[in-house]
Amino acid sequence: MKTIVSAFAAGLIFAVGLAVGGMTQPSKVVGFLDFFGAWDPSLAFVMGGAVTVHMLLYRFVTKRSSPLYDDAFHIPTRRDFNLPLIAGSALFGIGWGLGGFCPGPGLVSVPSFGIEALVFVGAMVTGMLGYKLARG
Repeated sequence: MKTIVSAFAAGLIFAVGLAVGGMTQPSKVVGFLDFFGAWDPSLAFVMGGAVTVHMLLYRFVTKRSSPLYDDAFHIPTRRDFNLPLIAGSALFGIGWGLGGFCPGPGLVSVPSFGIEALVFVGAMVTGMLGYKLARG
């Protein structure tokens, strides 16, 4: 039960942070990506804050022998770049730029029933299911 409550609390804090930071507003995200138009640099501060918090806490947390609710840390060890990784990253970036959402803010925006969020999350779920079917 502690694991579920902890995961819920982390997700809730993440969702509130996305909303407060403006990441759930597609116009703000598209404005951030519009370098040659009406560029809005405010999301750089949101990302900078997130990277700073992660950088500080990662060093602190990984000094423990294990996480609070698991037996071991599950830290990726692969360091190579391959075509699927590069293609997936490009598709993610294109989807983010066209839709104004990435997966987290898209999911946080669904309860608003905004057409942009519903279309984005629907397309995201379709893509995930398509991938699963293609990979078997």
